[in-house]
Amino acid sequence: MNIRMIFNTLGKTSFALAGLLLLPMITSIITQDGCVWAFAITIGIALAIGIALMLIFKPRHTAIFSREGFVMVSLVWLYFSLVGALPFVISGAIPHYIDAFFETVSGFTTTGASILAGAQIEGMAKGLLFWRSFTHWIGGMGIIVFVMVFATGSQDRSIYILRAEMPGPTVDKLVPRAKDTAKMLYLIYTGMTALLVALLLLGGMPFFDSLLHAVGTAGTGGFGIKADSIASYTPFCQWVITIFMFLFGVNFNVYCLIALRRFKAAFSSQEVLIYFGITVITVGSVTANIFGMFPYTQNFGDALRLASFQTISFLTTTGYTTIPSYTNINFWPELTRTLLLLMMFIGSCAGSTAGGLKVSRVGMLACAVKKEMRRLLRPRSANVVKFEGKVVTNEALQSVSSYYIVYSLITVVVFLLLCFDPNPELDFISKISSTAACFNNIGPAYGEVVGGYFVYSYFSKVVLSIAMLLGRLEIFPLLMLFNPSTWKKQ
Repeated sequence: MNIRMIFNTLGKTSFALAGLLLLPMITSIITQDGCVWAFAITIGIALAIGIALMLIFKPRHTAIFSREGFVMVSLVWLYFSLVGALPFVISGAIPHYIDAFFETVSGFTTTGASILAGAQIEGMAKGLLFWRSFTHWIGGMGIIVFVMVFATGSQDRSIYILRAEMPGPTVDKLVPRAKDTAKMLYLIYTGMTALLVALLLLGGMPFFDSLLHAVGTAGTGGFGIKADSIASYTPFCQWVITIFMFLFGVNFNVYCLIALRRFKAAFSSQEVLIYFGITVITVGSVTANIFGMFPYTQNFGDALRLASFQTISFLTTTGYTTIPSYTNINFWPELTRTLLLLMMFIGSCAGSTAGGLKVSRVGMLACAVKKEMRRLLRPRSANVVKFEGKVVTNEALQSVSSYYIVYSLITVVVFLLLCFDPNPELDFISKISSTAACFNNIGPAYGEVVGGYFVYSYFSKVVLSIAMLLGRLEIFPLLMLFNPSTWKKQ
């Protein structure tokens, strides 16, 4: 275990965190919202920690392997969440540190679950609102992948970091160096975000609102800056955000392949086709289910827009809503709420900024079932199944099955821990939907939690914060951090 390299990299990321905090501090200076010192103090803390780590842990060699990659990613995400919460506490906007930690973890993991009520959000300083939404953009593509783009090193072992941090069952280099792959990903990510800002401005949304909603959509996060999320904006802006939520839910490898002019490989993605099919079927079902049931769905176009937005918001685990402020999702039909709950678990494509199980895993689980049925019917025949044009090996199927088992166990454990919450108003649907919403990094939940997660105790908020980190890091990197065998010399 190259511990010196791990903590030296943590020091580098601390400098990156300080640099990123300059943007909300500049926002505070421009808007004169009184939070400049909150960011300045946090930047000072981040720089001091970064200097200390880089001086103490000077690496003897820069080689890293899979163990170092998992540990490095887990530590960086925990560190960013712990330090990133400080501006909220120092400014007094979120006085209790656990609440601020929950909000920050929710931001970096692109969950969008909030402990703030609508009035608190609308009254928050603009610098803090910027930082709150900007955490989505940072966490969407990956914190340490961002550092990789600018870091230098003689050995390109960064594929281990890329695989540990990027969501989905597999991550491959599309160009010879993993660092170059990361640069290409961030270039596409930034370009799409800039295009979204421009389209929202074209739709009449103010610049500050456009910027924050663009970074929130790009990271499929969902922190809104208004009590009714996106509902008060124009239908044009709602359609633009709907389309871009869908696009950010696509595997970014597809966009890289298009950039590399490998069009055949890009447009033959089985995963994207399944993702598109799930979206179309669910949008059609929800539209039919809510059409004419509410004053805001009497018109078919309005019903289609609302159904498309909510379905894609849940499927991509973004969490924005266009439901009018005088109602909420608890009043929607049972079929629609069930379908949206299923979308929470499925999620979007691997290699996207979304959470959930991922379409690729669902597809590979279907392959496993298909293979087992063939084996039972014809035990001696060749039993080969393919996904994305490749033969799915037994090792790959076993890996996906193991992930699903651990995923299910953690879901049960988180739900059971929430059952200890002393709030008597939190019923079964509130707790199970909160578990699904946080573990799958989507945010909105049903029942008493529909207005925010402030209804939970501090213990429950810590549990849900851990669930968000487990979901964003695909479980195993964070579990390996606390596994004693990870730290043993080999």
